[in-house]
Amino acid sequence: MTAKTRVGVLTGGGDCPGLNAAIRAVVRSGKADAEHAYDFIGFRDGWAGVVADETQELTLASTAGILHRGGTILGTSRTNPYAHGKDGTAAVKATLQRHHIEALVAIGGEDTLGVALHLHNDGIPVVGIPKTIDNDLGGTDATIGFDTAVQIVTDAIDRLHSTAESHNRVMVVEVMGRHAGWIAVQAGMAGGADAILVPERRFDIEEVCTHLRRRHERGRSFSVVVVAEGAIPAQGTMHTVQGTGKDAFGHERLGGIGVTLEREIEQRTGFETRATILGHIQRGGTPTAADRVLATRLGVGAMQAVAAGHFGKMLGIHAGKVVEVPLADALREPKLLDPALYETAVLFFG
Repeated sequence: MTAKTRVGVLTGGGDCPGLNAAIRAVVRSGKADAEHAYDFIGFRDGWAGVVADETQELTLASTAGILHRGGTILGTSRTNPYAHGKDGTAAVKATLQRHHIEALVAIGGEDTLGVALHLHNDGIPVVGIPKTIDNDLGGTDATIGFDTAVQIVTDAIDRLHSTAESHNRVMVVEVMGRHAGWIAVQAGMAGGADAILVPERRFDIEEVCTHLRRRHERGRSFSVVVVAEGAIPAQGTMHTVQGTGKDAFGHERLGGIGVTLEREIEQRTGFETRATILGHIQRGGTPTAADRVLATRLGVGAMQAVAAGHFGKMLGIHAGKVVEVPLADALREPKLLDPALYETAVLFFG
C-alpha cells in the first residue's frame, strides 16, 4: 500500500437496515488507522456506479449521523456488470484506475459478492461484507439486515394474531426467503405461528389444511401460517403461479405463494382466510441494535483486511468472533435452514 491509499466502497443488491452502519464503520476505522492514510470514494447504486463512474466522496463528516438510518446513503441496484456477455472487469478496472483506487469494499449479498469474486479472480483487490435479510450466505453466522427483518416480521405476526382471533380467520403471512427459511422460522417461532412453510421442505397443502382443521376441532378458531416466498409444494399437491421474469442475475421473480395459499386453504377448509405479503416492509426502517453492532464490526474487519492485503475475502461472524472467509467458500452454496431449528419450531405448531 502507498502512503495515501484510496478505497472504493459500494452497496449492491436489495437495500436493508445496517448498510449505513457498515459504510460508517469502514470510513471511521480507516481514518483512525495510525499506520495508513486512507481516502474513501463511494460508488453510487452498486456496480452500476462503478461501471458508469458515478462517485461521491466519503468523509468523516458525510458519514456522521447515519448509524441509525435505514437504506444506504450510496444507493443500490441489482446491476450485473457481466450480464448479456459484457466485459465487466474491463469497465471496473477503467474506473478504478481513473480514480487511483487501490482497494474496493463491496457490501452485498450473493450476487454483489459474486461479482466481487469474479473481479478478485481477475486481479482486482476487493474485500466483501455480507448483507442480506435472507441470512443465506455461507461463511457467517449472521448477515447484516437479518435481525431487523426478523423483528419486523415478528411485530407483524403479533398484530395479525389479534385480527385473526377477532374474525376467526386463518392469516397467511408471506415473508422473504427465496432459498432459505431463516426469516420464516425465527419470526414464526417468536410470533407463535401455527404453521411455518419454508423452501427447504416441500409441503403438502392437504396436510397443512388437516392441521388447521384439527386446531378448529380443539376450539382454536383462528390460525397464523407463515410462509417463505420460496416455499414449494410437494409435486402434484398444489398449483402455483409462475414467476414474472428474471432479474439481471437470472433469478426468477417469485409469483406470490401467500395469495395462492389463501385461496387453497379457504377452498379446502371453508375457513375464512386472508393473506398478508410483507414484501419490502421487511427491508425498511431503523436497524436493530444487533444489526448496528454487526455492521460496525464487519466494517472495521473489512478495513483490517485491506490494511493486511487480505483480498478476495469476506468478513463474517462465527462463534461471536469476526473472521475472514474466502469469497469462493462463502459463495459455494447457500446457507440453508438448520434442520434442528425447524424441528424445534414444529413442536409448537398448533
